[in-house]
Amino acid sequence: MRTSETGEKLSVNDVRIVGRLGAKVSTKCLPSGDEITVFSIVIDRPSREVRGSTQIDTIACITTRAQLAGRLHGWEPGRWIEAEGVLRRRFWRAGGGLGSAMEVDVRRMKLV
Repeated sequence: MRTSETGEKLSVNDVRIVGRLGAKVSTKCLPSGDEITVFSIVIDRPSREVRGSTQIDTIACITTRAQLAGRLHGWEPGRWIEAEGVLRRRFWRAGGGLGSAMEVDVRRMKLV
């Protein structure tokens, strides 16, 4: 937990992921007109955590940064990457209701 100079407790939302770039990188235009780049990072579960047949976790990621989007579109699926960002919940209208998803909003990224 972090605290301010006055001793006040501060929330922390920092995410760091190291894994393989998923198979699909795409760009979406949101109703607001903003563009996001959507991708996934595949993480291998340690063998002690494997239950049943699930051996990986696929983490949903987005970025709004054009420079990162350009790099992502040039990288081959399966490349090892490191990404840093924040966890966000995104909402949208879906049919007659509201849809949502948790995803990592990536701010920095590099090949490893």
